[in-house]
Amino acid sequence: MRNRDIERHIRDTAEHAGEHVRHYASEAGNSAHSLLERGRRRINERFGKRSADYGRQLSHAAEDFADEANYQYRRLRRHVNRHPAATAAIVVGTIGAFLLLRRAFRSDDE
Repeated sequence: MRNRDIERHIRDTAEHAGEHVRHYASEAGNSAHSLLERGRRRINERFGKRSADYGRQLSHAAEDFADEANYQYRRLRRHVNRHPAATAAIVVGTIGAFLLLRRAFRSDDE
């Protein structure tokens, strides 16, 4: 029973982390899109017809960035789904290292 609770907790944590990643990726994509649009408008004002090619290049670069972020997210999610015990070990190890470092570096006054 305890193992199932741990697995469920890890799965819930992974899903929650995935939701955060999707949210941040969406926000980053929206910000990048608005910055791209503002930059494209400014360049169009300055360079006229030549700026369309530059805007297209920037648009493709932003799309490539978004695709890479999506790929990395899906890769991480597959890893978590395939290796829940390894993911739990990584999380536990990270927390343990944090606690050890905190204990090692805390002042004697505490």
